[in-house]
Amino acid sequence: MAYLKGACSGRQYVVRGAELEQVLGVSGTDLRKLVNRLRRKGVPIGSSRDGYFYARTAGEVYSTIRQLRGMASGLEAAIRGLETALDGFEPPLDRSDGP
Repeated sequence: MAYLKGACSGRQYVVRGAELEQVLGVSGTDLRKLVNRLRRKGVPIGSSRDGYFYARTAGEVYSTIRQLRGMASGLEAAIRGLETALDGFEPPLDRSDGP
């Protein structure tokens, strides 16, 4: 958070995820977890296709919210598709009945 707030304050100072991973010495997975944790605590970490930044305006926060809602919608669609795919599988055997 301190790095983003100091060096990347506002959308115009966006930093790519790969660069942030190097600066902080974390993996991409760990970076996403850190960002998620900070956002859950109310820290205004913004993001775009170009990377991450510390949001300075409500508009930057709203833009990130719209992006996250789109991602959530895509995940929900993928879940529905996988649930539909389950119809093509045989029901699992009830192992409690024995062979």
